[in-house]
Amino acid sequence: MVSLFSIFEPSSGIFNLSLNWLSTFLGLLCVPYMYWVSSSRWLYIWSVVLRSLFNEFKVLLGPHQSKTGVVFVSLFSFIVFNNVLGLFPYIFTSSSHLAMTLSLSLPLWVTLMVYGWLNLSQHMFAHLVPQGTPGLLMPFMVLIETISNVIRPGTLAVRLAANMIAGHLLLTLLGGTGVGLSLVFLYFLLLAQILLLVLESAVAVIQSYVFAVLSTLYVSEIN
Repeated sequence: MVSLFSIFEPSSGIFNLSLNWLSTFLGLLCVPYMYWVSSSRWLYIWSVVLRSLFNEFKVLLGPHQSKTGVVFVSLFSFIVFNNVLGLFPYIFTSSSHLAMTLSLSLPLWVTLMVYGWLNLSQHMFAHLVPQGTPGLLMPFMVLIETISNVIRPGTLAVRLAANMIAGHLLLTLLGGTGVGLSLVFLYFLLLAQILLLVLESAVAVIQSYVFAVLSTLYVSEIN
């Protein structure tokens, strides 16, 4: 039997070079719309969304790091393009792979840790022990806070990949049962697939937002 996860393997390609990962850069095709003389309605809606996100990130980052909100708006745009494009048929969903999600979360976390421990060591040590912690619990709190800090890039990566791969697996499982169904049940299956596709579209946007907001919160802790 073929594994269900084989549909997520980047196997298609030529000369032993996987071409599925090129779908990661399909979002760049949407960039030229920004240079049109007359803006479309979709471009206006997208600019309103990005402006609202940037204002929200400025509040989270504080006045000293407000300009870095552009980085997280770009991160949100990159992830949401990959998530939404992965819902189309025959387009590889790169955001459902840990190799992709870890390459986004791990460099960000390592950069924050290096910058924080080199420049704000006292501030970083203070974060390991919450205010008001009894003296007997301090060693345990340091251990717990250290573990929670170390697993942050992993939780960011796994959250995004697991949410994207779960919905795609459910759509694949339901789609595979349509061969032996009668016409009446086929209509119900089609309706369920449409509803799941709408749900997956919402999940694609929400998970991009969650990834960007959590990354912003991690940066705000360093301030």
